[in-house]
Amino acid sequence: MLDPPGPYLFLSDVHLESPAQPAFGWLCETFAAARQRAAGVYILGDLFEAWIGDDAPGAAGEALIPVLAALPAAGVPVYFLPGNRDFLLGERYAVASGMTLLGGPAVIPIGAARVLLLHGDELCTGDTAYQAFRAEVRDPAWQRAFLARPATERLELARRARDASSLATTGKPAAIMDVEPATVAAWLTRHDVQYMIHGHTHRPALHRETPAPGVTAWRRVLGAWEKPAMGHWIRPESFSDPQTPGL
Repeated sequence: MLDPPGPYLFLSDVHLESPAQPAFGWLCETFAAARQRAAGVYILGDLFEAWIGDDAPGAAGEALIPVLAALPAAGVPVYFLPGNRDFLLGERYAVASGMTLLGGPAVIPIGAARVLLLHGDELCTGDTAYQAFRAEVRDPAWQRAFLARPATERLELARRARDASSLATTGKPAAIMDVEPATVAAWLTRHDVQYMIHGHTHRPALHRETPAPGVTAWRRVLGAWEKPAMGHWIRPESFSDPQTPGL
């Protein structure tokens, strides 16, 4: 008799900058556990604090390559969905690290369920200034122009952008930086799913949603890696009953 499939590991918002930071060690420990028991690993963006191009992965990016590659080598597939910090991570780094790129929001099958995966910034539509900035930097023409600059210049521009973002965030109401309920309902309805998993807001929780009258859906928000073991493990059977999920 075949063993039941192992759990899936979901994570986001590690915000790696250096192999010396605690989160790097926590991630290595989590991936070591995943090699032993995970059916798959899904990274839902902001694995890195900043990503200026695959040609300049930095110390954290270089150090993480063998750690990531050990997962598919052990038979555990790794999927990467970009965040607002590392949306420029591309095929070159994915190939080196053994990851499969998910270009954006994706619906995946787990058991009999369809599960919508996002980074989560798409849902924060109350922050109109951020959404305008997001649309600009996700434009292929903008990205080509940025990647054509020298790495040192890109690094400085990324630093300035982070500083400006931190300053702007300080003056914004907390509600604006969270998801917009109507937007969540629209995404659930558009993709005809009862399960959503995302990060970005750094507010880990399980939310019961009602995207339409009589329809129940569940939204799992992943946490940022501010302490050990922030990866979220979900067994396939957790999606078998939409009324009482084990998410």
